[in-house]
Amino acid sequence: MSLLSRLLGRGKEPAAEPEVYKDYRIFSEPMQESGGYRIAARIEKEISGELKCHQMIRADTCSSFEEASSLSLGKAKALIDEQGDALFG
Repeated sequence: MSLLSRLLGRGKEPAAEPEVYKDYRIFSEPMQESGGYRIAARIEKEISGELKCHQMIRADTCSSFEEASSLSLGKAKALIDEQGDALFG
């Protein structure tokens, strides 16, 4: 996939609705790479009226988008359980 295609969003899977977990919104966003998909998700939470966001990217890869999406949600939930609001610095 060319850089231009990535910038224009071509070749990406459709964006999924967020999963709400403990007042956090998790957007599963696996990243396409050669031979598979990298585990990635965006975690958001509104704190004191301000939307906070954390981009989680892992070294793990999967061969299918569906598997990567499922694992991304699981890893994001584990990160929330471990760090809570400290995710946002």
